[in-house]
Formats: sequence, structure tokens, C-alpha cells
Amino acid sequence: MKHTKIFAGVALALGLSAPMASAQDMAFFRIGTGGTAGTYYPIGGLLANAISNPPGSRACDQGGSCGVPGLIASALSANGSVANINAIAGGSLESGFSQSDVATWAYTGTGIWEGKAPVEKLRAIANLYPESIHLVASADSGISSVADLKGKRVSMDEPGSGTLVDAKIILEGYGIAESDIQPEYLKPDQAADRMRDGAMDAFFFVGGYPAGAISELASQHEVKLIPISCDEAPKICEDFGFFAPDTVPGGTYEGNADDVNTLSVGAQWVTSADQPEELIYEITKALWNDNTRKQLDAGHAKGKMITKETALNGIGIPLHPGAEKFYKEAGLLQ
Repeated sequence: MKHTKIFAGVALALGLSAPMASAQDMAFFRIGTGGTAGTYYPIGGLLANAISNPPGSRACDQGGSCGVPGLIASALSANGSVANINAIAGGSLESGFSQSDVATWAYTGTGIWEGKAPVEKLRAIANLYPESIHLVASADSGISSVADLKGKRVSMDEPGSGTLVDAKIILEGYGIAESDIQPEYLKPDQAADRMRDGAMDAFFFVGGYPAGAISELASQHEVKLIPISCDEAPKICEDFGFFAPDTVPGGTYEGNADDVNTLSVGAQWVTSADQPEELIYEITKALWNDNTRKQLDAGHAKGKMITKETALNGIGIPLHPGAEKFYKEAGLLQ
């Protein structure tokens, strides 16, 4: 594992004793997530805590962290899937979260990566949880179906996000061109602010439910989730096999008592083939230990859906050799 020596001043800033810290190497590992109002960011924080075991920490069997010895991981707010993959490819992030569709396109140089160099060093650590496609409309907008978006003010999410990619696919699947709507390209919390002020009719967001920005908005402003399905727009699922039917349960958001059918894609944790095999092996092992299970179950509603049994679902890129080693040892891979 490649380490950086820790200096006494850094140790003190971290609240560690300098003698203990200086005797042990330290490594940093960043996880690119999404906007702070989405699901990637809190999940990233949970995973960063789970895999971290800073120098001077108590050992796992002594009630301390069960992370990777000497590792300090951090979750960074970022623009989402596309931005995270670009940062991993450029070496400015060690890892990040991505939608399964975006990761597959990036690795193969297809879809939205058509005409760009494939990110051939992109590797998977784990599939995490399903990301539901939310289409949120103001209750007074008159929108009750995707078809009703024509002529409306609709935020598609910001450039670099997987949400923008999927929003375009959904509109096209329903026979709607971007020119048929009044598109804006805002983060979900910005779009929610605009809707609260009466300046936005609807917005797309792809992420695990409940999403903070939507929950907060629904508590202050009457909104409704709009159904999206391949029964209504079969071309979506025919052309893009990574979409799966999904349901946002009634009561997830205030004012939406009934289940709403939608689609989902997998949220995946990806890294680069350049990351050391032993490091990624230890990170994968820490991700799936019993202590992490407790943190995931208690830390976020989507945490319960992050399971070892679904860790390999829907992965369209190669596993990192370190992750592959762990899954073979765990009996999840032949």
C-alpha cells in the first residue's frame, strides 16, 4: 500500500498522539459522491467512516474502527457519476460513485461516451443500491404524467450528472424533445428552491429514496411524484437494459400516500486499475465486515439495501483485482 508519512502537526490536528501516529504510515482515499442534498453524499460519508482506521485508532477487536489500518477516507461532494469517472480517469480521485449505466458507457466508449476515449482503467468495487428515478412536479403545475412536461419549466440536473443523462433518455422514450420543454440544468436542491418560489414546474433526480432535497421540499410545498414506466414507453427498456422497474413506496415523501412506479439504475462504487490490489482488497473486506453492516443499517434508509449478496448485481465493467480477490474468498465469485 502506498503511504504518506504523517507529521506530528497533522497528528495533533487529527487529535492523535504524535508518537503513535509517526510510527505508522497513513494513506488517504477519496470517494467522489454527488451534491450534498442527494443520496451519494451521506452514503459516501458512511462508507468513508467504515473503511477508515487512522493511525493511533483502537483496533477493531478492542471496540475501535474495523477499517483499513492507517487509512483515512473522505467523502467529497461532487457533480455525480460523469464527473466522478472523469476525476478517477484523471487521477484526482481514488474512487467515486457512479450509476451503472454511466460506468458501462465510460468503460466501453459507448452511449454518452461515444466519440470520447474509453476509460479502460475503470474498475468496480461493488454495486451498492438501486437509484430510483424521481420526477417531482409542483402540485399546482398540472403535471400528472411525463407527457404533461411539454411547455413546462423542467430541471434536468446539472452537466456531469447521471441524472441529466437519464432525464434525456426518458424524455426521448416518451417522444418529447428537449426543445418541447423549458429546460434548466440545476442541482436538485437548487431546483427545489426554485419550485418553492414558484419558478420551477418539475425536476428530475436519480438517487436512493428518501432524497433529502425532496423530503425537505415536500414538507414545505405540495409536490407529487410522477410515474415513469416502460409499459408507457417500452423503447426505454428495449434500448437500455440497465433500467429496472422500481417503486417509491407510499409515504416516502409527504403528500404522496400511494406507491409510485418508476425505473432505477444501480449505484456503484468504482475506482481505477491503478489503485493497489492489496489496498482495494482491504477496503472491500472492510466494506463487508459486520461492524460496517451495523453502520449501514443505522445510518441511512438506503444503507439497508447495500448487501454483500447484491454486490455484484448489474456490474458492466471489470472488478478491481483486489475486490475480485475478496469476492472469490467470500464464495460470491467462482
